[in-house]
Amino acid sequence: MKRSENLIINGTGSYPGGRYDKVSIRGEGTIVNDVESLTFHVYGTSEAVENLKTGSVKIFGEAEVKMNMEAEDTLVMGSMMVGGNAHLKKIKILGLLEVGQRLTGDEANIKGSIAVNGDVEYDKFDSSGGFEIKGLLTADTIKVGLRFGQSSAEEIGGGKITVKKRSNSLLPFGREVGSLVAKVIEGDDIYLENTKADMVRGNIVKIGPGCQIGVVEYRDDFTQDPKATIKTMTKI
Repeated sequence: MKRSENLIINGTGSYPGGRYDKVSIRGEGTIVNDVESLTFHVYGTSEAVENLKTGSVKIFGEAEVKMNMEAEDTLVMGSMMVGGNAHLKKIKILGLLEVGQRLTGDEANIKGSIAVNGDVEYDKFDSSGGFEIKGLLTADTIKVGLRFGQSSAEEIGGGKITVKKRSNSLLPFGREVGSLVAKVIEGDDIYLENTKADMVRGNIVKIGPGCQIGVVEYRDDFTQDPKATIKTMTKI
């Protein structure tokens, strides 16, 4: 089916789903059926009652997708909620993203915050904001910059995992330091700061300052900062 129509919403109302070239919402719009588009831009408030599949997503206001969502390129400056699974290949989150089930894709850049009730799976996961992941966070490369507040995941797994505290440019004199909490962290090459975990397991494990770790298991190399606490350490 050829995509030839645009759905432009400037006022308030409910509109049918279908296939569009461009969806642009500047008012307050509800889309009552599945919607598929090349671009989906929200400057006001939108609600998709069913599923959304699109190429480019830009959210400057508030958007909600009740069921599942698929997108190639996603930018969230405001807030977005997805009730089901979200397959968002490339995301940049400067605002808030909430996902009811799983979040998957290729590349994630989190400068705002995400809250996910299920697993998060990306090739590359880079966060200098905050995250709350109720399931497993897994990626080939995981970089976490801790500015403020607490980020958490049930488990974290990856190839190279780097967690470092970062100065908060907005609060240059503030004493609050960000932290990461997880039950299990497992990877090939792991470096942690300001992290609390029950178990850390990897080939190369470096436990930096501010960490509280229950058990460390390593295969090749292990180092511990004097300002870190580890209950048990074992070479496997």
